Amino acid sequence: MDRDNQTRVTEFLLLGLSGKPEQEDVLFGLFLWMYLIIIIGNFLIILAISYDSHLHTPMYFFLANLSCVDICFSSVTIPKMLVNHMLGSESISYVECMIQIYFFITFINMDGFLLSVMAYDRYVAICSPLHYTMIMRPKLCVLLVAISWVITNLHALLHTLLMVQLTFCSNNAVHHFFCDPYPILKLSCSDTFINDLVVFTVGGLIFLTPFTCIIVSYGYIFSKVLKLPSVQGIRKALSTCGSHLTVVSLFYGAILGVYMRPSSSYSVQDTVATVMFTVVTPLVNPFIYSLRNRDMKGVLRKLITRFYNNKKS
Repeated sequence: MDRDNQTRVTEFLLLGLSGKPEQEDVLFGLFLWMYLIIIIGNFLIILAISYDSHLHTPMYFFLANLSCVDICFSSVTIPKMLVNHMLGSESISYVECMIQIYFFITFINMDGFLLSVMAYDRYVAICSPLHYTMIMRPKLCVLLVAISWVITNLHALLHTLLMVQLTFCSNNAVHHFFCDPYPILKLSCSDTFINDLVVFTVGGLIFLTPFTCIIVSYGYIFSKVLKLPSVQGIRKALSTCGSHLTVVSLFYGAILGVYMRPSSSYSVQDTVATVMFTVVTPLVNPFIYSLRNRDMKGVLRKLITRFYNNKKS
């Protein structure tokens, strides 16, 4: 196609998950409630960890960072969808779309890196308990999180810069509720070979590095746990990892099914699958980490009681 005859896209149309107005009304109410629960639930986790000095440990430091990332992650995508529905609009400007892609990639990768750091923390706690405080020093914890932020932002910048080099023509309808990189790539009338190559090389490396760290960490953990003499000891060791393993399974299970293949094969079914890690995982994280954690439940109970007493007085 002659580039001179192409109409450059200045905005994209987000058609939502169903594309049917009557279903979008139901989805609006559902997403609104889920977003409120995500914000409140993850904020309570951060508040509880900040409130109680007993929770000022590496594990809870990483958990507070994960909750913060989950709030930001869901805030990148859901509010725009809610605002568009209220205004009766489907549009998102080209610039807004590129910004959304940048932060989407940043936060999704940050989730993965934090889950891997948390897996390493559990490995040290179970396999080297006597050296735990010496290894997991505050400086190392901050350094691990800081390095993760640098890597994820650079990775997001690379993909976004490659994306803005593409040409988008008359077709600007995105069958999604946000600017997911894969459906946006499918709309381009330019050659996306370089973009796909970077996704599979650099993106694959960024994805597989934390995932491998998690697998190796839990490989060592399970080999250590199986050597414990008592069933009670095994149960106690595994209980400290149960919450984390549940979140890892939800998060990586959905991502493996959606992004570990060419962008050209992206389908409507994949759109639904992305809801799992963009909405469902941030939604269930507070419940998984609080309901299965005695310390967290105790602190949250104290916070609620204190708030209720202050309100009465």
